[in-house]
Order: sequence, then structure tokens, then C-alpha cells
Amino acid sequence: MTLVRTLPVLLATLLASHIASAADVNCHAGAYRLDDGALVDVAPVSEPNQLRWRLIDGRTGLLTADADGQWSSTLGWTGRPDGVRVRFGDCTSGRISFDGHNGSKLVFDIVPTTFQGNGVTLRGRLVLPQGSGPVPVTVAVHGSEHYSGVDRYHLQNLLPANGIGVFVYDKRGTGGSSGKYTQDFALLSDDAKAALDEARRLAGKRAGRMGFFGGSQGGWVAPLAASKASGVDFVAVGYGLAESPLAEDREQVMLDLRTAGYGDDVLSKAREVTDATGVIVATRGARGWEQMDVVRAKYGREPWWTAMKGEFTGLVAQHTRVELAKLQQEMELGTSWDYDPMPVLRSLSTPQLWMLGADDREAPPEETRKRLVALAGEGRPISAVVFPGTDHGIIEFDTDAQGERHSTRIADGYFRMQIEWIKTGRLAHAPYGNAQILATPKAPVAAR
Repeated sequence: MTLVRTLPVLLATLLASHIASAADVNCHAGAYRLDDGALVDVAPVSEPNQLRWRLIDGRTGLLTADADGQWSSTLGWTGRPDGVRVRFGDCTSGRISFDGHNGSKLVFDIVPTTFQGNGVTLRGRLVLPQGSGPVPVTVAVHGSEHYSGVDRYHLQNLLPANGIGVFVYDKRGTGGSSGKYTQDFALLSDDAKAALDEARRLAGKRAGRMGFFGGSQGGWVAPLAASKASGVDFVAVGYGLAESPLAEDREQVMLDLRTAGYGDDVLSKAREVTDATGVIVATRGARGWEQMDVVRAKYGREPWWTAMKGEFTGLVAQHTRVELAKLQQEMELGTSWDYDPMPVLRSLSTPQLWMLGADDREAPPEETRKRLVALAGEGRPISAVVFPGTDHGIIEFDTDAQGERHSTRIADGYFRMQIEWIKTGRLAHAPYGNAQILATPKAPVAAR
């Protein structure tokens, strides 16, 4: 989304016997408590022999193993060395040396499960802090990714280390779940509701506040799931949108053109293009082509035409109908392109926390900010927060001479805000880094 100097002789001897390999590095995933009281989360990534570490303040790096069990770290997602050196014990020891401090992996109460979604069998896992008392439990609702939530979601370690239970599951068509991958929000919200029901069943007497956390595309799915479920105490959304996926494409195109230096005159022309491409995509190619032919004839030779990208407009603009028809089977994911989230957001009585990235290029937040503030002003139970200088994922970045962004870390305060709000329903301990609170409910939401 954004330093070991010495090693005790005994630990160094133990660690030297461990040789990292693609087959075993994921055994090091987990949350570690260091000897200075700090917490470091270590999670799998898609590439072999790599892991990602995160601290509660948002600092993060990518770890890459070498043949003798040593790990090198690079800053955020930049690929630049950051000076952090890490070593792990063998897979059974649960030991780490990180930034000059030794630590041990925390142990959680973990219950694997399979459960029924809407016509599919889903693989899931409940992760609870050890103990017997009630704790808040959040269901992690997927974004648009195709990978296994059970295997990859780092919140299943970071949040339990901070007293919150997490239920993770593989969305349909991914990991150990059956069915076909889709971006149909109705189906995905049915599955998310089923996940909440399963989490509540497994947690039993330990279930305290229950709710959803949805990132990116999950910002459409999580509130919709909450509208279908009972006993939902909260919905947290990270870098989601309060407008349709069609509007997301339009806003991305406008941002593409502004970034390229074009003004309002070009943007108004590009709006004609996005109107046409939106009809084509929403109808799965059944309509919109005549309108597209008209705008292509008007503007197709203008220099800004190739600067349009967006979610799909650039693709449609650069291909003929015949070419796109050949790609349609591969591209068709059942996406709910014309889904309007506002009726759900306006009617939902469940408290919601929305966390936005001010400079999000993937989900431009301007209209969402206005809508959330307006909803809060209407008395809806919405808290809205924006993190300045962050892109999608609430990730900070630096920009090179060519204008390319390089993601350096997750914004300070982002994790702490989630933890406090899930536990209490309040944002009572600001500041959260440099986050700006845009709206809060008119009356505090009491914790259950």
C-alpha cells in the first residue's frame, strides 16, 4: 500500500542451522512480541522465499531469504535496501531477531472450518487471542484479489495480537473454496454474511462486538453484507468508494488526464467517452457501440485520447468491438458495474468507519468524501477519515523525477485507528498520525 547490529551468540548459533527455502519460509508468518514490547507482524507474499514485515506504526519492508538463512529487507514496496536485517529460528522455535531485538511468536486459538456460502463451499479460519473472555471479532472481506485470504491476510495475526479476533476465508474460486471467481457484489455479500454467521458460531461465548472489515472492493461488499445480516456491530472500510464501479472508472480517467496536464475542456470531452464505455461495459457489450463510434470519430485523433486509462475506458478506447469480443471471455468477471452503494449506506443503522487515502489514484476519493460527510450530516452513523499523502491501501509514497510513485510505508495511525474503533466504536485517542477526521456520528456509539 508503504536494524540488527548484533546478535547474541546463542541465538546466532541456533539460527545459522536454518536454511530458508520456498517450501518452509511461510512457517515464519505470525505476530512476534519483541523484548522491548513492540510487535512485528510477518506475513506471506506471492513470491517464494519472501515475507513482508509490518509494525503497528505502519513501517513495513519486504524480506528476501538467502541460502544461509539470512534475510535482507527493502523499504516498503520500493526495492531499496532499508538496513533492516532479520533472522528466524527454525520453524518449531517461533523465534525472531528483528532490529536488534529478540522476540517470540504469539500463540492464538485457531479454528479451521468449511462453511456454505451462496451455492459454494468456502474455506475459513477463526483466529482468536488466547483466553476465555469475549473479544471483538471482525470478518475480513475481500478486495478484488484472486489469492487465498486464509493463507495471505496479515490481519489474522496483527489484530489478534491486539485483542481482536479475525475470521478469514477464501472467496469463491480462490484457495480452498469452491465455485468460480467473481466480482458480483450480491454473491460476494451473501458469502460474507455466511462468514459472519460462521465466525459467530465458532466464537461462541467469546464473541463480543461482531462486524466486517472490507478493503478496496470490500468497501462495496461489506456494507451490503451488513445490510443482510443480523447482530452486526460495525463495518470498517479501507480505501473504498461510496459511488459505483462505473464512477470509479470515470474518476480514474479524469485523474489520468489532470495528471497529464489537461484542463477542464478536455475533461468534459473525456466524460463523453466514459459515458459510452460505461454503457458498453455495464451491458457486457450489448449496447453503447454507436455512441462509442461517435466519440471516437470526434476525439480519437486528439493527443489526450491515449492518456485515458481508468479501470476499463483506456482498454475499450484502444480496441475495436471485434478485438474486445475476443477478450470478453477472459475479462468477464461478473462485476457489478452499475452497483449504487448509496441506498445501502443511507439505510444502514450499523456504525461505519471509512478510511480514505487523500491521493488515491485507484479509488479517487473526492466524491466519496462529499457523500460520507453528507450522510453523517443526515444523522447516519458514519465516521469518515482521510490520510493525507497516501495512495490506495493508505500507503505513503515518494515521487521520482519522472513522476512515478514509490510506495514506502503504511500511514502511521491507520492500524491503531482500526484497533481502537473495532474495540470501542469510537475515535477517542486522536491524533492518528496525520489523519484528518472529516465526520463522526452525532452521538457516540456505545461499545457492547
